[in-house]
Amino acid sequence: MTTVELKMPKMGESISEATILNWLKKVGDSVEEDETILEVATDKVDSEVPSPCTGVIAKILFEPNEVVEIGKVIALIHADASQVATEVKEEENASISKKDTPKKDIVKSNNNAVKVGVVQQRLVANPDAFLSPLIISIAQKENLSLEEVQSIPGTGVDGRIRKSDVMQYLKHRKYPLQSIPQAPQVQKSTYAAPQIPFTEGKDRIVEMDRMRKMIADHMVYSKHTSPHVTSYIEVDVTNIVNWRNKVKIEFQEKHGEKLTYTPIFVEAVAKAIQEYPMINVSVDDKNIVVRKDINIGMATALPSGNLIVPVVRNADEKNLLGLAKNVNHLANSARNNALKPDEIGGSTFTISNVGTFGSLMGTPIINQPEVAILALGIIKKRPEVITTEKGDEIAIRSMMYLSLSFDHRVVDGFLGGSFLRKVGDELEAFDSNREI
Repeated sequence: MTTVELKMPKMGESISEATILNWLKKVGDSVEEDETILEVATDKVDSEVPSPCTGVIAKILFEPNEVVEIGKVIALIHADASQVATEVKEEENASISKKDTPKKDIVKSNNNAVKVGVVQQRLVANPDAFLSPLIISIAQKENLSLEEVQSIPGTGVDGRIRKSDVMQYLKHRKYPLQSIPQAPQVQKSTYAAPQIPFTEGKDRIVEMDRMRKMIADHMVYSKHTSPHVTSYIEVDVTNIVNWRNKVKIEFQEKHGEKLTYTPIFVEAVAKAIQEYPMINVSVDDKNIVVRKDINIGMATALPSGNLIVPVVRNADEKNLLGLAKNVNHLANSARNNALKPDEIGGSTFTISNVGTFGSLMGTPIINQPEVAILALGIIKKRPEVITTEKGDEIAIRSMMYLSLSFDHRVVDGFLGGSFLRKVGDELEAFDSNREI
């Protein structure tokens, strides 16, 4: 018999750990190669982990709800040598398998070795540190400042801060933190949060699921981080509506894809970003990171009612057919809870079609670490005054509102307004004779 190690697989870019949700097999159960053994979750998506071989579960090393580093062995499988898969997935990164640096005697921070006993006086905040929703949640509960969390030495991939790093830090935490620049003291509010009444027999309590908790943390973090400003414009999309109604059946028969409005909106946004690249950025402390790739996230509702943002990568490099295929695939995968980790990370700008739910307009919350998000309202027909060769006339037009929420730290009214107007111009200039 040969023992095969089942390791926590790589779950996408920037993912260094995952939470075990549920074991579908127990010790002693037989498994087939590629049969699902367990379900895991990251900050972004739930996934299934298949067996690398045919055999019998010999040992399970982690229980549900435990957080496990990518590349770590989570179970052992007894397999006959002839049945072992010819290729067992190798470790994704050499640094993944290395042991955690012992913190009993020494902690490294910014290449400076210091003793634990004095670590509080030598910490230096690292603005490049990535903070997952889990880390942010812990920081909020423990009243850790942003600078303090960023100063914690990370033992994850590429120095990423893990839950165990924060727990170790809290264990040795001392006050005051003299070396970390302190933000100006803001007078604490004396307002007491109101008690929430509960009527037994009438009201009921529904506990947030894991994804809803992460969404809540992310939304609070975004509003706390970015000063939001929202601008609005009204757009005449009559040409788009008429063209789509005319060609949608032919488009599906010819290409095997449904033609929705979303790829048209994505195309317009990508063109506008090309003209105003400073909307396609992230804020890194006092620096602005300008993204070369134009990756458009689409805020999408899951069957559970939760929200997820699958990503159309390199949207500027795709034609309308390519965008339609990409959008349809992501939307179908979201509806079937089948999105892959690589399909929901790396967006640089996000759109949210609030019109899907009948909303006239919206004030969306920025999807960090982006600096802007576009909401698309419902398309409604109404009488409008238009200018023709005969002069001003009243005509029935298909109209919609666009609203852009942007981060006023780096996006001023001129840039935000100009970008939004450019998106509107692209939509209004749509060629109603366009070939499919």
